[in-house]
Amino acid sequence: MKPFIKTTLYTLKIITCTLIIYSVSVFNTVNSQTTYQSAGPVKITIEGTSNIHDWEMNADKGNSTAVFVTDAHGAINSLSSLTFTMPVESLKSEHTAMDKNAYKAMRTDKYASLTFTVLSASVRPAGNNYQVYSKGRLTISGVSRDVDVVAICTVNADKSISVNGSYKLKMTAYNVTPPSIMLGTIKTGDDLTVKFNLLFKAR
Repeated sequence: MKPFIKTTLYTLKIITCTLIIYSVSVFNTVNSQTTYQSAGPVKITIEGTSNIHDWEMNADKGNSTAVFVTDAHGAINSLSSLTFTMPVESLKSEHTAMDKNAYKAMRTDKYASLTFTVLSASVRPAGNNYQVYSKGRLTISGVSRDVDVVAICTVNADKSISVNGSYKLKMTAYNVTPPSIMLGTIKTGDDLTVKFNLLFKAR
């Protein structure tokens, strides 16, 4: 009986391994992991308030890499990773004096870039688009905070992916003192809204 039992166990192991390999093969055939790179100018807008009027700063520079898992039809199943880096001094407003004070407040002489890294994410279909809920780490002026960011992804006709959304933050959470201009006559508020619009193409 013992040789029979050993043979049976060996056969079961072979069958199990074969099924696992087949399942992985089928999954990889149906779903593919693709690395995407940001293409063309990015669009970042920071909106804020002051004791005089609202203001905004805009940037069109930045670099991002993302790994999306898509099926055979191009539908997004998940987001494996995403990193974004932007030079702070690419942000410009309508007032040069305000820009200089903002760079000083964010200590760009020491921390030239801000970064965002996705730690985990979930993707849900939303009509013809996809809603991405991500937990990530945002670093500004050398201070890192864990943040929750929601974005909308759209798969375009050429298979590129557009990503847009917004996130609210407080400058003081990153040890940034809200800047002022005109000898303190105009003082900015602590709350900011960051809006982002990125286009990704397969690398």
